[in-house]
Amino acid sequence: MASKARIGGVSETRQTAPGLGDRIASTGLRVTRQRLRVLEELAREPHDLTAQDLYRRLRDAGEKIGLATVYRTLGSLVEHGVVDTLAHSPGETCYRLCSDAHHHHLVCSECHRVVELGECGIEPWLEAAAAREDFVPTSHHVEIVGVCAGCR
Repeated sequence: MASKARIGGVSETRQTAPGLGDRIASTGLRVTRQRLRVLEELAREPHDLTAQDLYRRLRDAGEKIGLATVYRTLGSLVEHGVVDTLAHSPGETCYRLCSDAHHHHLVCSECHRVVELGECGIEPWLEAAAAREDFVPTSHHVEIVGVCAGCR
């Protein structure tokens, strides 16, 4: 079950716990307790989290989970398109629950708020640029970093 908040043409999507197991299963992954708990914690957070932050939150909540398990779980969820990765600074990967649809991100460099942009208008430009270089793109990811209205 997803809830969306519209913010002037963009949406922020967060899923509630009942839909998360289905989301995992739809990728072909087994629904495990660790995967479910990682997604539940990401769904609770309006911003993104590092693996270390996620690990601390799970441990503080009484979960018996190791840091290596958190990294492995995040890796498989990223690989299957359930979780997005964002890089706020070199060497720091952050994770967030993503929507099912193709999207890009606006990321506030101050508060790390992330907004999904549902529409993608770069395909025509991307196809033309790729054709000029005799290149076949298989995917693309756009992350626009700036300062949100709340931080200005």
